[in-house]
Amino acid sequence: MSLLRKPETQENGRYQHITPENAGWKYVGFEAYDIAEGASVSLAATDQERCLVLLAGKANIQAGDQLLEGVGDRMDVFEDKAPHAVYVPNGVAITITATTALDIAVCEAPGHGNHPVRWIKPEELNQEIRGEGSNTRYIRNILPDTDPSADSLLVVEVKTPSGNWSSYPPHKHDSDNIPSETHLEETYYHRLNPKQGFVFQRVFTDELDLDETVSAGDRSVVMVPRGYHPVGVPHGYESYYLNVMAGPTRKWIFKNHPDHEWIVK
Repeated sequence: MSLLRKPETQENGRYQHITPENAGWKYVGFEAYDIAEGASVSLAATDQERCLVLLAGKANIQAGDQLLEGVGDRMDVFEDKAPHAVYVPNGVAITITATTALDIAVCEAPGHGNHPVRWIKPEELNQEIRGEGSNTRYIRNILPDTDPSADSLLVVEVKTPSGNWSSYPPHKHDSDNIPSETHLEETYYHRLNPKQGFVFQRVFTDELDLDETVSAGDRSVVMVPRGYHPVGVPHGYESYYLNVMAGPTRKWIFKNHPDHEWIVK
């Protein structure tokens, strides 16, 4: 099975639909929707906690008995703005009503009902710069492991300039070996500016029993069940990606590939 999922638009505007069952793994789910202004999408209560990331556009969000009005102000993922997001615990139904044209991601992982509904606002998000030179990229942590208000989900968005490398040097987090490494499945939801662009992403293990390189276009998702997973952005195109991670422990501890770790020393 290919690790690349290209967008396929359904009747309700959903164009990405990844579940543990169709991905062949245990923890991470991911969906993305285009919702027309004035239209609504309802998500039934499940045993998964969810983080709704407003990629572009504005919405009113009903989560159980709580109504959050006027969520969102970024109109394009490549605007120089942090996103709005909404955390919803498992067991809570959701209705998303678009008040403008809306592009929204739904990130999912097992929940245990330990946390309330929460509107995560841009001013709350930690931002950082990683790497240097042609390895520079810009990070916005939406649900990092330092934020205790989720059971399983880790969510982060990354912007990488034209011609740069990201998730580099190659690193992995597929071994449940704390404190050296944690086991986390991961999805990469890719956007490109201009949108006809592409990135290259390689997913490979030490043994090379998994070694797949894909060309991911706008709105595609690359699944990372295990292994290292660097991303290269061609000249002339700016990259955005949204990462969702989850595993048996809600902690991001990674290991760089030993052949390439010298780059950060």
